[in-house]
Amino acid sequence: MNEAQPDELAAATEVVLQLRWSDQDALGHVNNARIVTLMEEARIRWTREDGNTGRFEFGTVVASIQIDYLRPMYYQPEMVIRMGISRIGNKSFTVRGIGYQNGQPVFDSTTVMVPLAGDGVSSRSLNELERDWLGASQIPARS
Repeated sequence: MNEAQPDELAAATEVVLQLRWSDQDALGHVNNARIVTLMEEARIRWTREDGNTGRFEFGTVVASIQIDYLRPMYYQPEMVIRMGISRIGNKSFTVRGIGYQNGQPVFDSTTVMVPLAGDGVSSRSLNELERDWLGASQIPARS
C-alpha cells in the first residue's frame, strides 16, 4: 500500500485528538476498536467545525468502514487524523482518514457516509452546497 505524502494531503483537515488512558490495551497499544471511535470523533468535529449542528441538515449515517493498520499506535497524550474526501457519489461520499503518531502514519481508513432525508431513515442525493464543501476537501483515494 502506498502511504500518502503530505503534499498530496494539502486539502486535508487536521484534527488533533487527545487519547484516554482507557484507549490502551494491556500492551500499551491503542485498542483497534478505539480507533473507530477516534475516527468518529474527528469526523464529527470536522463536519461541525463552524460551530453549527452540522453541514448536513438531517445528518449522515455510516454505510461502510475500512481500516488498514500500518503500525502499532501507542498510548500517549495525543494523535492527529488528517481527513479529506476521496470520493463524491450521488447519494454517498467517502471520507479518508489517516492517523498519525509522532509524524508517522499508523492507520489509513475510508468511511462511506450517506446523507439522510427528512424522515431520518431514507437516503437522499447530495445537494450542490454539500458537493461544493466536499469538493473543496478532496484528497487522493487509497491505492
